[in-house]
Amino acid sequence: MSGLVTGDAVVLGLHPARLPSRALAVVIDLAVVWTAYLLASLGLAVATAALDEAAVMAVSIATFLLVPVGGPIVVETLSHGRSLGKMACGLRVVRDDGGPIRFRHALVRGAMSVVEILLSFGVIACIASLVSGRGRRVGDVFAGTLVVRERVPAQRGASTVPPPPFWLVGRFRELDLSGVPDGLWLAIRQYLTRMGQLEAGVSWSMAHRLADDLVARTGAPAPQGVPPAAYLAAVLNERQARDARRAFAAARASGGPQVPGGGHEVAAAHVPAGGHGVTAAHVPDPGGTGPAAEGGLPAEQDAADARPPGQDVRGGEAADGVAVSRSAAPTGFAPPA
Repeated sequence: MSGLVTGDAVVLGLHPARLPSRALAVVIDLAVVWTAYLLASLGLAVATAALDEAAVMAVSIATFLLVPVGGPIVVETLSHGRSLGKMACGLRVVRDDGGPIRFRHALVRGAMSVVEILLSFGVIACIASLVSGRGRRVGDVFAGTLVVRERVPAQRGASTVPPPPFWLVGRFRELDLSGVPDGLWLAIRQYLTRMGQLEAGVSWSMAHRLADDLVARTGAPAPQGVPPAAYLAAVLNERQARDARRAFAAARASGGPQVPGGGHEVAAAHVPAGGHGVTAAHVPDPGGTGPAAEGGLPAEQDAADARPPGQDVRGGEAADGVAVSRSAAPTGFAPPA
């Protein structure tokens, strides 16, 4: 990985491309360019058959300058450093500071490629790439560019916020964080995840500035003797802990309502015409954990509650005058014959 440091004291994580991948990309580009050049030459040869020899020579030179030389320059300028071969190999041409290239960079690289790739059959470019520490050819050195790899394996833990010191965990539970905007939280998180890539002086000054902004938003001074980076990590950890507690509380509160006693509400059943409606009743659990199983309700009351509301238990008749037979216990009385 490249150790280039920008003006903001940030180490660029560039992965320079090596000779094998660059050679494969050049071969693909040359195959496409020369195919287009041959097709254009054949078409122009047919179109300029009636011209004299000088005109044909001028057209041939112009075709060579426009297709094999000008074509890659235009493609790299419009695609910001990605030709067909580089796209196939996962490469890109960037500036030394990691930014996209412009026309002047592509022009210098294209002009030098005529000498080190076309005229020398790539020998000069291969030697320069092997000698260079970052695999640059002569055109890259003159243009101030670098060919980097875009397809790199993801690094685990690269964006993980470092944990605060153990003696600061839970120390800011009473701190009011409602006045801290989301932009400041994002800046603190980005600093904590990238502070290992900064120089010591720049990292210290950024931590001080972020800590001062956080103190101004919370209204509470930072503890004495605590480094700014540790203070930021501890406050951010407290904010994440509060968010987690609120999320768990909301998840518990979103559960379905239950009836005391372990039962569930039963909706009113639909009864055909001529019948009686059944009101919602409390159904105890099958395991026998309801009030009836504990002796709270007598068996007679359960039987009375189970009858339709229109039936008179004591009179033995329903509300509509239909006689209802009662199943009473034998009393020893026999009616006269």
